[in-house]
Amino acid sequence: MATTWIKALHKSGGISAALGRSLDYIEDSGKTNDGELVDSYECHPQTAQSEFLFSKRLYAHRTGQDQGKHDVIAYHIRMSFKPGEVIAEQALDLGRELAMRWTKGKHQFIVAAHTNTKNPHVHVIYNSVNLDCTGKYQDFKRSAIALRRVSDQICLEHGLSVIENPGLSKGHNRAEYLGEAKAPTLRDKLEQMIDDALRGCKSLNDFISVMQSAGVEIKQGKHLAFKAPGQKRFIRCKSLGVDYTEAAILERISGKWVVAPKQQVVAEAPTPQRPNLLIDIQAKMQQGYGAGYEHWAKIFNLKEAAKTLLFLQENGLTDYDKLVEKTDTVIDAYNMISVKAKAADGRMKEIQELQKHIGAYRKTRDVYVQYREAKNRRAFYVEHETAIDKHRAAKKYFNSLGLKKFPPMDVLKREYATLAAERKKLWGGIKPAREEMIRWKMVKQNADTILAGPKRQERAYEHTR
Repeated sequence: MATTWIKALHKSGGISAALGRSLDYIEDSGKTNDGELVDSYECHPQTAQSEFLFSKRLYAHRTGQDQGKHDVIAYHIRMSFKPGEVIAEQALDLGRELAMRWTKGKHQFIVAAHTNTKNPHVHVIYNSVNLDCTGKYQDFKRSAIALRRVSDQICLEHGLSVIENPGLSKGHNRAEYLGEAKAPTLRDKLEQMIDDALRGCKSLNDFISVMQSAGVEIKQGKHLAFKAPGQKRFIRCKSLGVDYTEAAILERISGKWVVAPKQQVVAEAPTPQRPNLLIDIQAKMQQGYGAGYEHWAKIFNLKEAAKTLLFLQENGLTDYDKLVEKTDTVIDAYNMISVKAKAADGRMKEIQELQKHIGAYRKTRDVYVQYREAKNRRAFYVEHETAIDKHRAAKKYFNSLGLKKFPPMDVLKREYATLAAERKKLWGGIKPAREEMIRWKMVKQNADTILAGPKRQERAYEHTR
């Protein structure tokens, strides 16, 4: 459930000071395991500030452009994850991947993973000036939404959670997002005090005495109201909910009203991560990617290769032939479900089309008979053109199917209902079957790449020799 935001760092207040504060914050040794969780692209973490400033001076010299205090010197991205889904090192890799995709490898950046909070999060600061110092990053309207989509795509590719339908509300509860227990409010505490006081009370006077002994002020007027320690105002019973109205309290005392104990939501255990597809580094280098990307891709491939081997060991598929057999079985299972689902869809469309033409044929049959018997067919056709054309289209459709007799409509309806139930069941299972197929195809492709590594090195050696 990654959350992501982006903000611009402006020149106002001094370009060096503004950039230095931000870089010092994200590279804080106390939050990055003494700098172990800091990485960079086309710059060095210790000299990033000087390198950023030099590129800006070079940009100003080459283009002659200077926006003054409104100039954006860099952009700051923050990406956070749900607790338990990633470790700090993974968060660092994901943050670097986000920065590479967002900047397309055209801007210097520093990425740092912080461990000072319960939820792992990453900070990225990238230079607004591109690598050749001839242009700047052009921010655009709703760029934060576009960044969030890139972040969500990366998380989905790595099997991580994302926030569903983020546009349906103005914000997200932090405690709910982090899976933490929300701190009890004053109302929550008052409800708990009422629940505790009602245990063993046999009358309203007993209940009031217990509440007063707990330090709660009570107002008994038209409505019963309480003011617990720390509260500034009295709270009426009925405003706490149906279990705390005056009538509910009396019924709870008499035993007629039973309140179910409040359950605590237990966070689900994180699901094990699946391996990701290995990167074809040679192909990427041919496309123009730099040495920084090559270095990152090599580390990424080593980690994903290890995850692939671990995944195979956990599933007892260290034998390559068994892996091929398992992959083929999963692919066949998906194809079978897909074929059945598409066949059900096709037959349902045929039934709908047949029902439509049968209905049209029966409604226009009398008009068509009158048309055939009319002395002036042309005039009759002009007057009933739509009905006659529908009748002819229905007859043409029946002839194309070779139908001599219409199937009963109730039979068609029963068949359609049966197919609809089957289709619902099939399409409910097609998504997990597809995900399973993609997972095993990815694992097999990784295994093929790993096994092909020694052969590729041997061919390269022969070519060099």
